Amino acid sequence: MHKIVLFILLSGVLSTSSWAENIIRPGLWEVTTKSDLLALVPHIPSEQMQQLTNLARQYGLEIPQIRNGAATSNVCITPEMAKQEVPTYLYENQSGCTVTNASRTGNRYQMELMCDNSQFKGNGYAEGMFITPESFSGRTEFDSVVRGAPLYAKADTQGRWIGERCEVVKPLP
Repeated sequence: MHKIVLFILLSGVLSTSSWAENIIRPGLWEVTTKSDLLALVPHIPSEQMQQLTNLARQYGLEIPQIRNGAATSNVCITPEMAKQEVPTYLYENQSGCTVTNASRTGNRYQMELMCDNSQFKGNGYAEGMFITPESFSGRTEFDSVVRGAPLYAKADTQGRWIGERCEVVKPLP
């Protein structure tokens, strides 16, 4: 369950972070991800939440504040990242996941996700749309087995550009 919660957090932040030249504006973005699974976070024992936090740090991420089933974080998109047509490297090997069939048409994108590691296995997809160069929306769905138990998860993501400078926030790797 912990890895799938981390996957949802990563999906929300990463799946919509940068898609095409002249579609997304580089700089500081506020990204909010909503999910029924995120609503369960307050019920995770503190020891297990610390393990999840440590796992996220291994990927260079900080777990954002989670309230009412939504996680909000700030993400720095560099000019180089904003120029990437389809940055599948953001998903490659994240929690054992690989990207297949990634495509972009105009301001819309979609990709399939396949994950296989000791904690969970499953398939899913991410899709989204840049509404303007300063806002986007997306969703991720994932059907998995976590420690032998089937689990279906979905998350909706909204992002808005805050400003050009993002010195306080580390860029995504």
